[in-house]
Amino acid sequence: MATQLIMPEMGEGVIEGTVARWLKAEGEAVNQYEPVLEIETDKVTTEATAENAGTLLKILVPEGKTVPVGTVLAIIGQPGEALPAGGKSNGTAVTTTPQPVTVTAPPPAPHPPSPSPLQRYTGRISPVVSRIAAENKVDLNVVTGTGRDGRITKKDILAYVETVSRQTSSVIRQPETPSVAPSPARPLTPSSQLIPHTSMRRAIAEHMVRSKHTSPHVTTVFEFDFTAVAAHRAAHKTQFAKDGAKLTLTAYIIAAAVQALKQHPVVNSSWRDDGLVLHRDINIGMATAIDAGLIVPVIKNADSLNLLGLARTINDLANRARNNQLKPDEVQGGTFTLTNHGVSGSLFATPIINQPQCGILGAGKIEKRVKVINDAIAIRPLAYISFTFDHRILDGATADYFVGTIKEIIENWQ
Repeated sequence: MATQLIMPEMGEGVIEGTVARWLKAEGEAVNQYEPVLEIETDKVTTEATAENAGTLLKILVPEGKTVPVGTVLAIIGQPGEALPAGGKSNGTAVTTTPQPVTVTAPPPAPHPPSPSPLQRYTGRISPVVSRIAAENKVDLNVVTGTGRDGRITKKDILAYVETVSRQTSSVIRQPETPSVAPSPARPLTPSSQLIPHTSMRRAIAEHMVRSKHTSPHVTTVFEFDFTAVAAHRAAHKTQFAKDGAKLTLTAYIIAAAVQALKQHPVVNSSWRDDGLVLHRDINIGMATAIDAGLIVPVIKNADSLNLLGLARTINDLANRARNNQLKPDEVQGGTFTLTNHGVSGSLFATPIINQPQCGILGAGKIEKRVKVINDAIAIRPLAYISFTFDHRILDGATADYFVGTIKEIIENWQ
């Protein structure tokens, strides 16, 4: 019996999705649980898989088209089988494996939004739309929604903001000032190649630029001696392996950061114009490099885990991140972030804050270097640990006390 692949629900407030890429062509065989297409929303990129084996008989929604949740995307069945009539789903769906990425908005509308046959704003919006509206002080009642039931989508709010910005610029420009055409993009030469941006790369770019515009970044750097940690790891990594966990140095750094966050709770916070939000939960994001870019799975309630629990969780999240198997809630709710850029050989970095968090810890490569201890030259495993923080929340001394606490824990590990 033919089955229908439908646009699945992919989280609260997500009412539509875009078919990013079909991984199978019409007439091609599909195995059970094999990826069939990629779906994008303003929150996640999803690899959709078929529940039943068969042949992809018909693709109903082309690549690049955005459709509401529940829309039939394709039909899978046996060759020669009659296609089901109608557009409603018969209940068979796709399983999804999301990874966070924000869909890049299309080019802005050429004219300011005005009343149209489309239904107006209904009062229900996604968190992304809410954030953009708040940041740009937009009255949503004047924005025309093109989503289902008049819902305002991300592209609607971005188009409105861009249009208002252009109108404002034209108003403040002096009449006698001649308009200057923007410089054209440098033409491609025979030896150059244009590689289109992926959705994830555009999302990363958007997040990084927004973060730099949102908070004043300041970075402080300490040098850590990992002698005590290295000795502890050498003595316990075999037992941890028997317990199903690979004991990495990342686990030690996160464990120390958690203890420091308890002692300095202001670091586990977020800035708001009306006050500082102190987070009771300690949810540590761990920046993880994947083939498509960067993803930050979150260790929820990290303060409730011992070193073994942290090691297991780190291994699990990192492995599933690299295999696009994370769930939506596993990349949300972080209150503090660690990026271990040392795994790629980097000694020193100034990471960008993962908004709306207070700061991000960067761990450089641990390598043996010469160090003077008690007026004697010694060789120790050392690493530079940087802390980039929001200067609206923390002053230099407060930030240094926080990193100093982590340093003390690491260097006196027992």
